[in-house]
Amino acid sequence: MDFQILISNLTNPTLLFFVLGITAHLVKSDLEIPQSSSKFISLYLLFAIGFKGGQELAHSTFTGEIIYSILFGLIIASLIPLYTFFILKRKMSISDAGAVAATYGSVSAVTFVSAVSFLEAQQIAFGGHMVAVMALMESPAIIVGVILIMQFDKDNNQNRSLGHIIRHSLTNGSVLLILGSLIIGIIADTKQAEGIKPFTTDIFKGFLAIFLLEMGMVTSRRFSAFRQHGLFLSIFAILIPALNGCVVAVASGMVTQDVGNRFIFAILAASASYIAVPAAMKLAAPKADPGLFIPMALGVTFPFNITVGIPVYYYLVQHF
Repeated sequence: MDFQILISNLTNPTLLFFVLGITAHLVKSDLEIPQSSSKFISLYLLFAIGFKGGQELAHSTFTGEIIYSILFGLIIASLIPLYTFFILKRKMSISDAGAVAATYGSVSAVTFVSAVSFLEAQQIAFGGHMVAVMALMESPAIIVGVILIMQFDKDNNQNRSLGHIIRHSLTNGSVLLILGSLIIGIIADTKQAEGIKPFTTDIFKGFLAIFLLEMGMVTSRRFSAFRQHGLFLSIFAILIPALNGCVVAVASGMVTQDVGNRFIFAILAASASYIAVPAAMKLAAPKADPGLFIPMALGVTFPFNITVGIPVYYYLVQHF
């Protein structure tokens, strides 16, 4: 592995702000990002990703590779919760196993943003259609997780129809914003779109740094509570994403030979949702404990991916 890439990733300003957030909580600082500001930054990041992806897609030729990429993403998002559920239900309740499985089958937009930032630093391009792939991978994992809960826990959630859950997952705010921004980016006039380029591009990394500062503080707060649940979940939150990312990094070569696209596939497979899934599971599986799956995704998997995972997956797509 190229250790210069690893060092470069570890000294990335956005990652260092994440570490600063963790440090701020550990030293009991009164540093705080207002909730309204945090929500605005979250919405901005999703909007900017979607719009830039749409613009890229608008200037791309619609090929078979794009169709295969979308199908490949949907298959990944469906298979991961399917196999992880049967591992998890040996150690936890059906509701918790389904919620955690859905968490790891779904994707993290912030991890995606960090991966895009890494590719830009390496001056490697990726297809705009990968934004659409990311957005479409949010829902299948939620749906599979809910189906598994309904199948194995007959007493849970009988008053909620599967159709209702599917609609809820598809109209989740983060999914709707990124898909809507993607569509607007596709149909927007190129000259008119240039007018907002400074907003969608030039200040992007600055907002990402502030967002990761807050994520560091949130991670530190939730991780301390998560440690009470034992070693199994910590090991799962590292090994399973690493396995998913490595397997997909290699397998993605069957779909595309583009290094940037393969790297994005790997990071999507390795990431875990802590925004869309908790919102959906609150409705779909009220017995599931968010004190398990949110800290797993945010306190363990997210830091692992942006420190160790990113250079590992990048190495694999370059050499396999």
